[in-house]
Amino acid sequence: MSEPSYLTSPRRRGPRNGVRAVAAVGVVLAIAAGGSYAAGLGPFARGDDGPDPAAMEQARAFLADWSAGRLPSAAGRTTRPGTAEEVLQSFTAGLDIEKPKLTAAKEAEEAEDGTLGVPFTARMPISGLGTWTYESRLPLREQENGDWKVDWRLSLVHPRLSDTEKFRLEREETAAPKVTDREGTSLNGGRYPSLAPLLGRLAGDAGGGPRGAVELVDRASGEAVRTEASFGEKPDPATADQPVRTTLDARWQSAAEEALAKADGKNAALVALRVDNGEVLALANSPSTGFNRAASGTYAPGSTWKIVTSSALLLKGAVKPDDVVDCPKYLTVGKEFHNVETSEHPGATFRKDFMESCNTAFISLRGKLDDAELGEVARTYFGVGQEWHVGIPTYDGSVPAPKDQTEKAASMIGQGRIQANPLIMASVTATAVSGEFHQPSVTAGNENGTRTEPLPREVVTQLRGLMRDTVTDGTARGLADLPGEVGAKTGTAEVSEDQDNNGWLVAHRGNVAVAVVVEEGVTGGGSAGPVVHSLLSAVPEDPS
Repeated sequence: MSEPSYLTSPRRRGPRNGVRAVAAVGVVLAIAAGGSYAAGLGPFARGDDGPDPAAMEQARAFLADWSAGRLPSAAGRTTRPGTAEEVLQSFTAGLDIEKPKLTAAKEAEEAEDGTLGVPFTARMPISGLGTWTYESRLPLREQENGDWKVDWRLSLVHPRLSDTEKFRLEREETAAPKVTDREGTSLNGGRYPSLAPLLGRLAGDAGGGPRGAVELVDRASGEAVRTEASFGEKPDPATADQPVRTTLDARWQSAAEEALAKADGKNAALVALRVDNGEVLALANSPSTGFNRAASGTYAPGSTWKIVTSSALLLKGAVKPDDVVDCPKYLTVGKEFHNVETSEHPGATFRKDFMESCNTAFISLRGKLDDAELGEVARTYFGVGQEWHVGIPTYDGSVPAPKDQTEKAASMIGQGRIQANPLIMASVTATAVSGEFHQPSVTAGNENGTRTEPLPREVVTQLRGLMRDTVTDGTARGLADLPGEVGAKTGTAEVSEDQDNNGWLVAHRGNVAVAVVVEEGVTGGGSAGPVVHSLLSAVPEDPS
């Protein structure tokens, strides 16, 4: 198969020791040529303050399609669909680009050639290396029928991509990284599959790991013209042979990998961490290769979030555990909310509502909290939404203020736009039962810019009691036979009408907090519960 004409396929090598847009003042076009600009109908005509909204909409739609990998759709928005699709495919695939993020600027300029130029920022994550960021410009031209299309040219993909120059990805072969657990036990991807995608990153942060570069090359000779982006650092010879020690515990990691077998082949993730300092003991994903759901996933946490909601209510004195808060089958707040299996508990106490995970009861208390209060509590006491430095890439949560009462109702039960993952929810659990947030960590010495306040002791005591009752008499009864004083909260999170609910369960025992999500697991107790049970059965003692 011939080489694409836009860039070369990536090749490997051993280690080695690197638009101008002018606003048109008066563009004169012949009326016979379609002359909309001559007639004063250009994108900034009639004294408009900005470009034609239809042009900007087409620019944003093209960038959104490209970002999402909908390359035929993106190409269809151009003046040369066939060529555009081939170039975009060759560029992203040939440079191992994963999930590009393309952001259009708000301003635009009319160029001398009659196009409307929309600047954009391209953030191109290159698999296993890092993100290549650059600026480019998207030209749009109005068609005879009044529609706008991207005026296709190579330079819109990158300003230096041309008929004479293209890009090539170079990767340098590096030695396998040496990473150990907290006790010095060697960790490798063969024995601990979930760690395989992370080992290179962990070693890379210590000065080793993957290295490479995006180079601009001459099409005719293949010689490098310049280095556009480089990734990775040369290891320090003084420390190159020293292993990177992590906070992980080999016993817990092994048990976590085995426990995910209880997820019945579904996508799932697990995090176990120490309550007293946030050190991650185990982090596992199913499947073990590829995306790190455990720390970078973005999920609605469902009813496990009721730990945070309960904290907000208890902090404010808006409810006490033994107050009566009725639990009806349904409650309408813009839309109809219901409980799992449309259960109901007339005359229930708040304790019972927590134990049985009653959505309608929690939603009925929404008026007790200000619109932004749930997010403030999450950030102030649990560190959610602040920037975490864990030692590996993470998503650190989002709790935006609700847009309306329907979204506020959904937020009370961990739905709406609230986003979390098992790392966040394990940390939430640890904070709830200890009263103090500790930034999670996989490696030592990470920067910590978080600022939180401790939960009052009375609130911690109440939360621990609610979680313990959930195990002895509530939806987490499946953990009741485990040794030790286990506390937990189940969660069922809606995804879409076309998918089964995600199942969640968070738990704590001794000095360990655990969180598990099972995609399309239907219920937390039924899907995530067996995973947590397997883990805590396999490792009955706290780590030293």
